[in-house]
Amino acid sequence: MKLHKAFVGILMGLTLGMTAIVAPLPGDQNVAHAAWTQAKADKVITTGKRYLGTPYKFGASKNTTAVFDCSSFTQRVFRVAVGKELPRDSRAQSKKGISVSKSNLKKGDLIFFKASQTTTSKRITHVAIYAGNNKLLHTYGQPGVTFSSFKGTSWEKRFVSARRVL
Repeated sequence: MKLHKAFVGILMGLTLGMTAIVAPLPGDQNVAHAAWTQAKADKVITTGKRYLGTPYKFGASKNTTAVFDCSSFTQRVFRVAVGKELPRDSRAQSKKGISVSKSNLKKGDLIFFKASQTTTSKRITHVAIYAGNNKLLHTYGQPGVTFSSFKGTSWEKRFVSARRVL
């Protein structure tokens, strides 16, 4: 019986030792996570494109895809694409995920804007999805769900913050 317990102890020690050797290092986990995040971001943009041209309506219900406002659009896209639940309004969405600087935007990041480029208020009134290549995927007025350029436009001048929720 003592020999059996000793043998089991040796096997467990070897198993733990091998696990430590083959387990990914923290840096390796980030590499795998980055690829996963890119796939999720691509899925978010692909899902959002399905709604191009859908009309804008302030206060649109989260239960419809016939019309969107900016935050019901981001809420729907993230839920359908990746199962990510976001709050209903842009100010609440701006508190989710991790903060990202304008210079480190990645596809799938949420970008938050103030009402105008001249106001000193940082009150968030709009949200968009960064689609990569200097493009925003969002909805407002006419034409509804659309792509817009970001850098060098009034959108960039209205920038308040960005969050990575993927």
